[in-house]
Amino acid sequence: MRANSSLTATIAAWSFLTLLGTPALGQSATGGAAADTANDPIRTLVSRLELEKYKATVKGLTQFGDRRQGTKRNRDAVDWIEAQLKSYGCTNTERITYMYQPPAPQRQAQDSAAIAARRAAAARGTQAQGGGRIRGNRARTGVNTDSLKQPDARIRAINAEPTTPGQRQEVYCTKVGTTHPDEMYIVGGHMDGHGWGEAANDDGSGTAIVMELARVFSSPDVQTDRSIRFILWNNEETGLNGARAYVEQRQALQGKESPAGSKKYPEPKWLGMIQHDMMMWDHGMPRADGTVSPEQRPEADVNIEFQSNSKMMEGSQKLAWVFHRANELYATDYPAQVGPHMTNTDSAPFQDIIPAISLRENERGREIGAGWDPNWHQPTDVFTTYSDKDFRLGLNAAQTTLGAVAQLTGATVKK
Repeated sequence: MRANSSLTATIAAWSFLTLLGTPALGQSATGGAAADTANDPIRTLVSRLELEKYKATVKGLTQFGDRRQGTKRNRDAVDWIEAQLKSYGCTNTERITYMYQPPAPQRQAQDSAAIAARRAAAARGTQAQGGGRIRGNRARTGVNTDSLKQPDARIRAINAEPTTPGQRQEVYCTKVGTTHPDEMYIVGGHMDGHGWGEAANDDGSGTAIVMELARVFSSPDVQTDRSIRFILWNNEETGLNGARAYVEQRQALQGKESPAGSKKYPEPKWLGMIQHDMMMWDHGMPRADGTVSPEQRPEADVNIEFQSNSKMMEGSQKLAWVFHRANELYATDYPAQVGPHMTNTDSAPFQDIIPAISLRENERGREIGAGWDPNWHQPTDVFTTYSDKDFRLGLNAAQTTLGAVAQLTGATVKK
């Protein structure tokens, strides 16, 4: 079965990359096998990802607590992210600005009741969000709203300010392609969280991946044929509002040169969207009593999901297999698996427009929705909860994405 799966992955990856006019992973630009892996520029780039740097980036994000949207700590985190991106050399930072008005209290209560009813029905049923069946043991999930469940007084104080309606911002920067600056891949993660913790995993882990990739690709000796946009979404936890605002504001601008004749493209044509959301906790199914092992399971893996019901299913599936192959070539510890049930993350607003995938620690609907991550939206989602094995899973996701995106964009390293 493994050999057949690998063959399918290779064929799908080759088909997708041929469609794009770029060589398949593991192939030279002339079509022959890459003979000298020591001089593989992608391997060179992947080697620049380091566990301690990844951990430090997650740690830096947790200084702002849960970074809940509509608070000063959220705005301060956006400022910090922008400053970090500029320090990496990704200096052409920009922001998306939009307004967020939460539902009125009466409607909010009705929505909350409807959500509670849906969750209760889901808990009794076997259908997972995004598709597929929930199997095995389950544990209770939900969003903690009780500050007193956070035992750390310092974290309680950081998270004390409540959210207020109004203007929101999210930051991005772009690696501009040298030969096809009018085409790009979007690489994202959401920087907001909630639950009275530090949002270290949801989604500090994904935000840190995007930031670390921006650092590596922004090195002055790195060139790419196509552009890459690194974006840190806001308002994911309230309904993917930041990603939806980006699509609404930027979709119609794709591929338009501005000013005319400048060969500058403020919004290059979207070739694909890659989201990173909850990357570090793969400890296995809950036990019969609802508890989860404190140790990363030996068979932990990176889940690469597309949505089989989307309009761009075929392209998204092919993109997922490209990432699967990149994991086999460049990830140091944990393998990847491809699944068809992407849901509830910032790639969803793109899934009917362009090929879109999401990288996760577990399947979003079938496993995370069944309680496989007891820290999800809880006070325990803090930096100290996670071991180096957990952080290494996130690092392997970064290696996977870097390897795939470097190939897709024709990355090279100047000597």
